[in-house]
Amino acid sequence: MKRLNWQILLGFSLIALSAILYLVHYVIFRDAHNIFFYLLLDIAFVPISVLFVTLISHQLLNEREKRSRLTKLNMAIGVFFSEVGIKLLKSLSTFDSNSEKIRKDLIVNDGWKNSDFFLLANKLKSYESKIDSQLGDLEDLRTFFVGKRDFLLGLLENPNLLEHETFTEMLWAVFHLAEELSYRTDVKQLSKPDYAHLSGDMKRAQGYLLAEWASYMKHLKARYPYLFSLAIRINPFDPTASVEIKET
Repeated sequence: MKRLNWQILLGFSLIALSAILYLVHYVIFRDAHNIFFYLLLDIAFVPISVLFVTLISHQLLNEREKRSRLTKLNMAIGVFFSEVGIKLLKSLSTFDSNSEKIRKDLIVNDGWKNSDFFLLANKLKSYESKIDSQLGDLEDLRTFFVGKRDFLLGLLENPNLLEHETFTEMLWAVFHLAEELSYRTDVKQLSKPDYAHLSGDMKRAQGYLLAEWASYMKHLKARYPYLFSLAIRINPFDPTASVEIKET
């Protein structure tokens, strides 16, 4: 209310000042015709001026806000892969008896172009994993998720992620798998139907994760070469990957 009163007062003050200046002009030059002519001319231009200023300002503000949201979104995605995604991709691959058929396609390097990422995205769409929840260390995966529960909840509460539908779907799939495992007290003593149910949850989470990881790597390659370099050196699908840079 105080701000509104201040704006109203400013508006009346400017109108009064304008009226005084026009009065001074008339007193000096005694030319009412020119005063009203230019007054009407200026008033006629006001709607056009407002239109251009509004459109341009609105567009600039929208672009700035969009860039800000995208920056925050990509930061959240980067933190997810750093804290959870890379470890989870590596872990889930140990449950996938079909992983060797696509592993070589996931070894990204500095020479990759947009066309390479496009081909990878298509291959991932057609990739059929064969996950068996009894193949890998299910207890280790459960323990990992228990330690990351608060982190995953924090991401789900991040409003910026709502802008990225596929990442949000992936996050829900991962969180659901985490919930399924956390509610089981002993993952070594489950029934066959229960293991089959967990296999389905793991397959869903892996599918979303692979697609988002490929998209994230493409983003790093285009925007952040130094982060892309690190991502290559910690690639969960490259058995020869090493974070340390070796002498050649």
